[in-house]
Parts: sequence; C-alpha cells; structure tokens
Amino acid sequence: MRHDDGMLLEKLSLPRGEIALPAFFPDATRGAVRSAGADDLVNCGVRGLVMNAYHLMTKPGRSVVKELGGLNRFTGWTRPILTDSGGFQVYSLIRENPRFGEITPSKIIFRTDGGVKTVITPEKCIQSQFAYGSDVMTCLDCCTHPNDPYETTKRAVDLTVRWAAKCKEEYTRLLNEKSKIGGAAAAGRPRPLLFGIIQGGNDRALRKECADALKEIGFDGYGFGGWPLDSNGALVRDILEYTASLMPDAGAKYAMGVGKPENIAACFKMGYGLFDCVLPTRDARHNRLYVLSGEGGFGDLGRDFYEYYYPLDEKYARDGRPVSEYCDCALCKNHSRAYLRHLLNTGDPTGTRLATIHNLRFYITLTEALGRARRP
Repeated sequence: MRHDDGMLLEKLSLPRGEIALPAFFPDATRGAVRSAGADDLVNCGVRGLVMNAYHLMTKPGRSVVKELGGLNRFTGWTRPILTDSGGFQVYSLIRENPRFGEITPSKIIFRTDGGVKTVITPEKCIQSQFAYGSDVMTCLDCCTHPNDPYETTKRAVDLTVRWAAKCKEEYTRLLNEKSKIGGAAAAGRPRPLLFGIIQGGNDRALRKECADALKEIGFDGYGFGGWPLDSNGALVRDILEYTASLMPDAGAKYAMGVGKPENIAACFKMGYGLFDCVLPTRDARHNRLYVLSGEGGFGDLGRDFYEYYYPLDEKYARDGRPVSEYCDCALCKNHSRAYLRHLLNTGDPTGTRLATIHNLRFYITLTEALGRARRP
C-alpha cells in the first residue's frame, strides 16, 4: 500500500499497539481462536484478531462484555481487535431462509429458530463496537451474492452507503463523547479506526459508485466486501485489483475473507495489507497443515511455494523429524511427526492445538516475508 506521496503505508497505529503491514488476523469470531489460547497466539506472532460484533451481540451479549471491561479483558487478549459488523453473516442466514428476517432501508431484522428477534441498525452496530472496546470498527454493510441481478446489487450498494454515513455519524458522536470524559483521544492515545466496506459484486461501475461515495464520507480504511472467490473457488483477481485501485493509498486496504496463502500473496501485490480468514485454523482441525515446498524459507512466493502436509498418513508413524525444519513454531521446535500423529490418532486435543499453532505461525511468517520483500 502506498501513500499519496508514493511512500509505503507500513503500519496502523491503534489504541492497543502498532500493526506492521501486511498483517494476518486470525478469526476469533465468538471471542476465541478455536484450539489456541492467547499465549499461543502471542507466541505465534499474531498481532491482532477479528471478532464478530453480531455473534457477540447474541452470546454473551453486549452488556455482558461491556460490564466485564470490553473484549480485551473478557477474552484475555491484550493486543488489537478488529470487529466485523456481522452484516455478512446475517445476510447469509436471511438469504438461505427468508423467514429468518428482512433487510429494510434503516435496519436488519433477524429472527432465530427460537423466535428471538434481533434488530441491527447502523447506530447499534457502532454502539456495540464501542462497548466492546474495538481497535478497528467496521461499518454495517449489505452484502450480495456475485450471481445476484443488477437491481439487487445496486440496492445493496445504496444501503451500504446509507448505513456507512449513519455509522460515521454515530462513530463521531461517541468518539467526541469519550474524549470529553477522558477517553483515548483525551489521553493522547491513538483513537479506534473506522473502516468502510466497498460492495458492488462483480460490477465495476457499482464498485466505483460505492467506493466514491464512501470516500466522500471518509474512513480510515476500506474493505473489499462480498465474495473474493468465484464459483470454482478461484480468486476474482480483476475485481479485487480494480477495487484496490479505488481505495485511497493513504488508508488501510482490507481483503476481507481472503485466506489461501497464494491468494494473500497475490492480493498483497494488488495493494492490500490486511487479511483475515478461518482457513488456517479450520484446516488444522481437519488435519491439513501448511509447509514450504522449497528450501530456504519464503524467498520464492511463486504459485507453488507451499504444499499440504497430512499428519495422519501411516508413513509418519515412526518419523522423528519435525513437520517442517523451516518452521519455528512450538510443534516443529519440540515434537516429531510421529508424536503429532499419535496425539491426533488418540483424540488428544493437544494435537489439534499444536496443528493450529503451526498453521497460524505459517501465515504470520508469510506476511512477515511479504513485508520484508517490499522494503528496499
């Protein structure tokens, strides 16, 4: 990412620390990264986490988190937290079954199977993220499927812009209120950031319309909203690259949901600097680990720079080597392939924890290598 003067944007200054870019934030949707504790994440080099404002609103509830001091105190994670508004999740549920709710010009109405009604407005979205103590907040947006007709995608863009303006207004009001009573700004600390989300599906004109309107409102960063993959699972490179070009170079460019290592490398070249995905932790739970395919680390980030390692293969039953000799994670430094296979075969949760640590460390090492490669 580049500033308007041609300088690279190398960090985000947040209330709970600086984030060197590029960065990968593991998904801690409900307040935890599955199978890994806070200390594990710190030891992996994780700088920040993504948590979901909607899911936390339902369980344990905004008031519970606020009463217990915000997400950092509640979860024991002391580093930055980015909160996703949850619009994508609610949209997906309503799309699958319209009886779950409806999307109106002013709010999203969602009903669970048990009949519990939840109303999400742009104002409530921002109020919740302030209550959580988020370092990076995201605007409520309206997502669409890539195959949706133009009219549906156009309506989503209009709602996204409308809601973004309301989010910015509420954000400014609450930030000023906190400053008056001695908040972060009054103490001289960095304020939390607010990101707008660019929708528009695969329609370039709608992407530009959305981006131009959001830039007019003004945000600290901009995310690529919607599906980053096509129906075959391939990266939608053209629209991702085009959308990145619409984002101001002086702000953060967030490739939401981009998770495959080769896709992170590709999107970094487009200008994106922030990534999140459930993929590394999900793959760990399904016994699929990432290892470099070549020698000497991440020097060559071409198409086939890594491969999958399947720890349950019989050939590893007596293998005393680490999963990867190029990895410095807790698994590779301390345990053999045979031991990991034994843990997984016996159902010991330590095996899944070590596999998760390994995959997360791979992702962090990847983004660190990308950062080094761009510096002169």
